[in-house]
Amino acid sequence: MAGEIQAIVGMPPGALMYQGIVIRLISLIIDSIIIGIIIGILGSIIGVGMMERGMMPWWMGLIYFIIYIGYYTYLEGSKGQTIGKMITKIKVVREDGKPIDMNQAFTRNILRIIDGLFAYLIGAILIWRSDKKQRLGDSIAKTVVVKA
Repeated sequence: MAGEIQAIVGMPPGALMYQGIVIRLISLIIDSIIIGIIIGILGSIIGVGMMERGMMPWWMGLIYFIIYIGYYTYLEGSKGQTIGKMITKIKVVREDGKPIDMNQAFTRNILRIIDGLFAYLIGAILIWRSDKKQRLGDSIAKTVVVKA
């Protein structure tokens, strides 16, 4: 049945359905809310009173960055999906469709530093221009985002 449906729409069986900007943005927003809640809870435990003249100590920024990268790396490296990706029914896989490993998850997510510049405009432009809808992190890690 699935092969028949793919044949009707012109896709070969087993073809990867690359996911574009909109669904990935929705997933990113969901994950950002979750990370914000985690960081908010952590901040209330550590204490806002540690801020001097309204500025956060440098080490708190480092902890928040580690949580951000750790969240994406761990979930994508172990499950192929963050919570946002689970909700939107997309996942990260290798270009050949196999599950990614922790190294690929870390590589694609550390490069969010570049992809995320100018409100993710860099990542969006790269996704629009790519046949496989890959941002820089995906291209270097040899990963793609597909329908789950």
